[in-house]
Amino acid sequence: MKKIAVLGYGVVGSGVVELFYKNKEKIEKNTGTELDVKYILDLREFPGDPYADKVVHDINVILSDPEVCYVAECMGGVNPAFQFVSSCLEAGKSVSTSNKQLVAEKGDILLQLAKKNDCNFFFEASVGGAIPCIRPLHTCLAGNDISAVAGILNGTTNFILEKMFCDKMAFDDALKLAQELGYAERDPSADVDGADACRKVCILASLVFGKHVYPDSVYTKGIRDITLEDVQMAQAMDSAVKLIGCVKRLEDGRILPTVMPMVVPNESLISHVDGVFNAVMVWGDGFDKTMFYGRGAGKLPTASAVLGDIIDCVKAEHTVTSHEWILADNTDFIADMDAFCAPRFYRISARLDDAAAKAADELGLKITTACSTQGNDDSAAFGCIVSACDNKTADAFTKALEDSGISVLAQIPVLAD
Repeated sequence: MKKIAVLGYGVVGSGVVELFYKNKEKIEKNTGTELDVKYILDLREFPGDPYADKVVHDINVILSDPEVCYVAECMGGVNPAFQFVSSCLEAGKSVSTSNKQLVAEKGDILLQLAKKNDCNFFFEASVGGAIPCIRPLHTCLAGNDISAVAGILNGTTNFILEKMFCDKMAFDDALKLAQELGYAERDPSADVDGADACRKVCILASLVFGKHVYPDSVYTKGIRDITLEDVQMAQAMDSAVKLIGCVKRLEDGRILPTVMPMVVPNESLISHVDGVFNAVMVWGDGFDKTMFYGRGAGKLPTASAVLGDIIDCVKAEHTVTSHEWILADNTDFIADMDAFCAPRFYRISARLDDAAAKAADELGLKITTACSTQGNDDSAAFGCIVSACDNKTADAFTKALEDSGISVLAQIPVLAD
């Protein structure tokens, strides 16, 4: 019999233990190996918990036990998780983690440690919870040249934007509701300012394009500046506003990773992903595009992905070499936002006039959509979408509109399929 240790007995860690014992017989049948959870590492005691007798407080107990072959890291954060996971890998114990921050900041080091010690460092649960997207990228889709990955990678912001879209709630009210329902932390910064989605983009970009992408290389903007008026105008244009994490390969071979609010037309499947659900769209030469969709967080959904990795660890005789990337010695392969090009949504103070149309034409822009709405109090709102352009051109059009007396109240990139 081989043994498992679980590091951290919070929401995800307790979910891993719960789901393991619920489905122990199926898991053992799937792996062809008798398994059991031997240790749960946590600083706390858990009196009355059915697995309280498995709780230990010293990582060395796990490291020195040859029966423990597999470790589920569910602690969160970089320290001490990095030290603990490094030590486990150095001891030849394969690790499955749900810790997106750890993978985004230290994944290159940990993957090399796993390879050096002929074990595995798996992280399916770090992106998209129960959605299987990491494994398909390096197995099912491995025969394709993947050019881009984009999607909704944070359920909290997606819930907030849905409430603004469907229930006409202001941002602050939607955030408060998300906190009351347990979808947002007391300090929601990691979600609403985009850091959570940024870490997931780092992981996807590193896996797909083969070099480690660190969070400080990802242009990141959250949803704090999105207003109810922005959402309503996008809705009038048959679109939705979503926080989109994306990485794409440019024509010059560099990649551009971003996290930002984007207007998503209704013809895109991503626009219909609501609530706390996540979706990951992948573009490749052999399949055009495919989307993975499901619950992106939560106790049992995340535990499901952690256990899926544990099962793969049991089945793997050696390091899975497709599940890795290399350390990047520079960031020359990453483009900055000067290379960003996309259609643009403008919410403006007045209807477009001839001067605005002339300015667009002079800048090489085509106004693809123009819209106005009438409020119950006879107030009017105006918006337009222009063809794809870089940031410099978008800013020039903003200046041209304002020079003609039209105030630009918001400018948001549009996600083009």
